[in-house]
Amino acid sequence: MQTRTPSQRQLAAAEERPGLPDGVEIHDVLRRVRAIEVSTRRRVQDLLAGRYRSQFKGQGIDFDQVREYTPGDDIRSIDWNVTARSGRPFVKEHIEERQLTMLLLVDVSASEVFGSGERSKRQLAAEIASALAFSAIANEDRVGVILFSDRVERYIPPGKGRRHVLRVIHEILSAEPEGKGTDIRAALDFANRVSKRRCVAFLISDFLLNGDQGTALGALEETLRLTNIRHDLVAVRVEDPRERELPDVGRIALEDPETGELVEINTSRRKVRERFAELARERAERLAQAFRQARVDALQVSTDDDPVAGLATFFERRVGRA
Repeated sequence: MQTRTPSQRQLAAAEERPGLPDGVEIHDVLRRVRAIEVSTRRRVQDLLAGRYRSQFKGQGIDFDQVREYTPGDDIRSIDWNVTARSGRPFVKEHIEERQLTMLLLVDVSASEVFGSGERSKRQLAAEIASALAFSAIANEDRVGVILFSDRVERYIPPGKGRRHVLRVIHEILSAEPEGKGTDIRAALDFANRVSKRRCVAFLISDFLLNGDQGTALGALEETLRLTNIRHDLVAVRVEDPRERELPDVGRIALEDPETGELVEINTSRRKVRERFAELARERAERLAQAFRQARVDALQVSTDDDPVAGLATFFERRVGRA
């Protein structure tokens, strides 16, 4: 994996402020930003912030010293080199960093605009990012953002405070990507170049990859694994219920937003609906297997779910496994 620092031109291009999508007024975006803040900030304080702290605080640590093992010490902290030389067990001690950095990698490709209900996947991603960011700043941590499609669209360096979080939400909602496809590997490679120190990274995407899904997943798996070694990587898959199953509404035309390909299907046929659902399950299983192989923790959030409650449950499960 490349480790060179991005050039000034790369960073300038990634940080250049995009315009608003066609038909979207600035007051509409600001209204949505405010609505997301109102709906998530209080619930984060009540439900999520403590779980975030218990899960991630203290994972950003610096080496302090080596001391002799005492009963009750975590055997995972044993320094085997010193133990071998001395003939007695020694453990490494670390001190907690004052703050961590959270990095949000948010997919803003064309497929994210889809939504069959009140939310699009893009709006759901903004709510998830908002909940995570408010949890981080409540803990005095910094938050950075990478918006990506089939390229890195925008990079917002880590910052703190409410105004910074509101900017993050605004940028997600108002992003007008140059690319339509999805290249998660490019986003992860960029993250590894700009994040020199270990951070908590949340990859928020629908994971609808360019090209053949099986081939693309195989290539992505290695990048996920390498990124998770360097950082604490969590994959958040956003989806819509209509991506799992089709309603019986007769003949419809489905368009792939990233390629423009049109397919007409007859949803009145039970076998068509069953085959669609079967393919969706197979794809979800392949994706889950890729996460397991890469040892990346993952959660799935639908546009008809409560994202804050989903994150809280996920954090509780992680704490339980620790």
